[in-house]
Amino acid sequence: MRHICPIATACRSMRCILALTLAFLPLSVRASELVALRNGMEMRCTHHADVDGRTRIFLSAGEDNYIEFAPGEISGITRTADPVAPAPVVTATVEKPGQDAKLTAVDLREMLGKAGVEHNLDVDLLASLVKAESSGNPRAVSRAGARGLMQLMPSTASQLGVSDSFKPVQNVNGGSTYLDALLSRYHDNLALALAAYNAGPAAVDRYHGIPPFHETRAYVARVIHEFNRRVVAREALDAPPSQLRKLKQ
Repeated sequence: MRHICPIATACRSMRCILALTLAFLPLSVRASELVALRNGMEMRCTHHADVDGRTRIFLSAGEDNYIEFAPGEISGITRTADPVAPAPVVTATVEKPGQDAKLTAVDLREMLGKAGVEHNLDVDLLASLVKAESSGNPRAVSRAGARGLMQLMPSTASQLGVSDSFKPVQNVNGGSTYLDALLSRYHDNLALALAAYNAGPAAVDRYHGIPPFHETRAYVARVIHEFNRRVVAREALDAPPSQLRKLKQ
């Protein structure tokens, strides 16, 4: 059981939905290996390594940006030729107001619930992250360029197979996959996973813990506080307990 605190639990798995295609990856991070997952998906990476019985798939050069899989989740890894020409430029389209139907609270909850089932993540954890990231606005854009409900940076979105971060379903699936991978990377330590979601895994690894950034520390505290609040409210309503593994804080 993963433990976050006496009043908050969450669960997740590493069944990642990754459909990374060459068309969305810039030349500098294009992979030299093709990873086939047992769920039928494929993803490209620069290299891989076996660490403590698990396989790390490195998404870019260096050792900081990776996703970890259990042995049974990978069906094969093959070498591929690096591209010799740059990928075509993908121009982002700006949607007109009203082009998408408005996302209601019920729609968002249902969407988060489906992503939670897919990744064994508590829906209230996902809802807490969405609230901190975008306040539920699917068109949100940060000063740094992060987009959508779960505020995916364009490079991260591309690596996760998200072609349009303003599409709520794509954004939630990509953000849930990323959070799932970070929880696995940091051995179910929710605080470290959230810090990496906010500041990047490289910063967490560099400081061997939550980076000494005011914004990141406030972000981690805000998400965990909201998650705890939601769990308490849920328990007060005598909601049926979920099968949750406890997260470490």
